[in-house]
Amino acid sequence: MPKRSLSSSLPAIISALVCLVLLATSAGCGASKQDGSESGPISVVTSINQWSSLATRLGGDQVEVKTVLRNTSTDAHDYEPTTADIAMISKADLVIVNGAGVDEWAAKAAQTNGVELVDLAARSGHRTGDNPHIWFSSQTRSSAAKTLTQTYKKLRPREADRFDRLNQAWNRDQTRLNERIAKVKESTRGKRFAATESVASYLTEDLGMEDLTPQGYLRAVANESEPSPDDIRRFRELLREAKVDLLVYNTQEANSLTDQITGTARTSKVPIVQISEQMPSKYNSLEDWIDALIKEFATAAG
Repeated sequence: MPKRSLSSSLPAIISALVCLVLLATSAGCGASKQDGSESGPISVVTSINQWSSLATRLGGDQVEVKTVLRNTSTDAHDYEPTTADIAMISKADLVIVNGAGVDEWAAKAAQTNGVELVDLAARSGHRTGDNPHIWFSSQTRSSAAKTLTQTYKKLRPREADRFDRLNQAWNRDQTRLNERIAKVKESTRGKRFAATESVASYLTEDLGMEDLTPQGYLRAVANESEPSPDDIRRFRELLREAKVDLLVYNTQEANSLTDQITGTARTSKVPIVQISEQMPSKYNSLEDWIDALIKEFATAAG
């Protein structure tokens, strides 16, 4: 076999050296983001802030979590991501979306850039068209925690035991929250309410409450259309005649119609529970927020 000259081997040597340098800096030569071989924290991006605290809690120091939407004045449904948002998503190891039609823009950006994507609604059996406010469901929160722990273990298999311990700690706290919900349910079970939107439906179901909101009104609001005059009349009648124990008001969807409805509630002395879709910044976690809300429901329901 003829000997190869050094000059003819030089390109191959340079290529090998470049590959070694890239591997040393975690870029890798042909290595995938999802193969679990990289060191350092997992770069996680959540589309909405409801899920960021859960992602952080379950990942500990093995994750670095960033969130696209944090402001309670921003509607995730209609959000137009910026160039910076797209860049942040494309650089992530993992993108967590709510799904069910809330943040399709984030899922699309992740899929376009080949990033590992977790759709929490889909993983918990929800589809587009279902009530998308799944973070208020105790069952869905538990499903989301299980899904994220499994995903972290896939991305960092060597840290599987650590992720399992973090999941167990979260579940202990979630059990305590569920016990508080069960305790509050003793006073809220059977209480009647009406809502300007179905944002809190999963939570009111957990609390055993009865929704008397005119169905035509809810369908119109969900489809971003105008409720009929008859549905509006029936809604305000519920409040004027005190046929409901409280009103649930989504502060992120304020308009002239909701002003009429909340005005009628105040005149009729019907308690109002104000709730937003995005988690207010004063809360450190989704569980803290829900704990505060169930206390508000208990107070409003008497």
